[in-house]
Amino acid sequence: MSRATRYVVVGGGIVGLAVADRLSTEHPDARVTVLEKEDNWAAHQTGRNSGVIHSGLYYVPGSKKALMCKAGASSMVAFAQEHDIPHEICGKLVVATSEDELPGLQRLYERGLANGLEVTRLGRQEARQYEPNVNAMAALHVRSTGIIDYGAVSLALVRRLEAAGARLTLGAEVLGAVPRGDTTVLQTTCGDVAADLVVSCAGLQGDLVARRLGHHPRARIVPFRGEYYELRPEASHLVKGLIYPVPDPQFPFLGVHLTRGTEGHVHAGPNAVLAFAREGYGWGKVSPRELFETLSFPGFWRLARKNYRAGSREVARSASRRLFADSLRRLVPEIRDEDLVRAKPGVRAQAMNRDGSLVDDFLIERDGNVVHVLNAPSPAATSSLEIAKHIVGLLAA
Repeated sequence: MSRATRYVVVGGGIVGLAVADRLSTEHPDARVTVLEKEDNWAAHQTGRNSGVIHSGLYYVPGSKKALMCKAGASSMVAFAQEHDIPHEICGKLVVATSEDELPGLQRLYERGLANGLEVTRLGRQEARQYEPNVNAMAALHVRSTGIIDYGAVSLALVRRLEAAGARLTLGAEVLGAVPRGDTTVLQTTCGDVAADLVVSCAGLQGDLVARRLGHHPRARIVPFRGEYYELRPEASHLVKGLIYPVPDPQFPFLGVHLTRGTEGHVHAGPNAVLAFAREGYGWGKVSPRELFETLSFPGFWRLARKNYRAGSREVARSASRRLFADSLRRLVPEIRDEDLVRAKPGVRAQAMNRDGSLVDDFLIERDGNVVHVLNAPSPAATSSLEIAKHIVGLLAA
């Protein structure tokens, strides 16, 4: 009798858990193990985002992000319905607040259509039918955008894995690997784990774990902290759903936006500032080794030279609640400084090339019997079930 295939997934965020769940479903006789270095699941990017089910509006047509995000929005809603996870397809507005943003809004409209989305152009008064307090010269309404609690999705995946007999190990950091024939022996803080096939979904540690497993990724993870505020309850009526700005085409992030969560709280953010550690959730969290890795990487300085003005504004906004509120007032003028209270920040694991360009699409590489997920920032949570399907397909090839 042949031995059951041993799959090991590194990383207990939503992507890693989705991959493990897909393996358990498609290969019920296999042995599936998930290794997570933290003491709880979904501790980093998954548990610290704004909880949006993205539509796929922003992504290059035909890219992995565009295709997996659109499909992922549907599969995520189906999963939420199956497991009674609170969610809502509320749609969102992308608003142009000045005339110079209108060409960017038109480009987004055309991209949305190219990605097969239901996107509607709105005038000022039409936009206010969705968001009575919004400041909009013009807007797009994207019907398929929604909200969900990705932490709850992750815990539902954990329960499914437990029921399927998977081995789920918290507090297990991968330190290295030794090949033994067709087997890879992962060396972890909880002992050695033998695998026939490995999938690394290590998020903020993705390139580091790849190197520990003997791979040489072409991109480097550079961590950007996203800081959030929350509207006080007495101001939350100002936002009915999701309000986004037109992105600055010269800056590689979406800009601060307003999102109502499944519990009714309105989140504002995130900005984007360099984190001084891969898990640097505040200015005081500094890892000299990790900061040196970032500052010695040529790609970082090329990006910084190209975006230093926008980057300086992000740093200033990080230090000033008034400046942060000014950004929000462009969207909803009635928001006051005192309406904002600090909320839990996140860190985005952004893969960067040596030439300073950000890796624009999901980056997944196979090296022997190991698949490395090397770039999976937003919309990875939305797309997680589709990313899992793609990776399991790679393992079968």
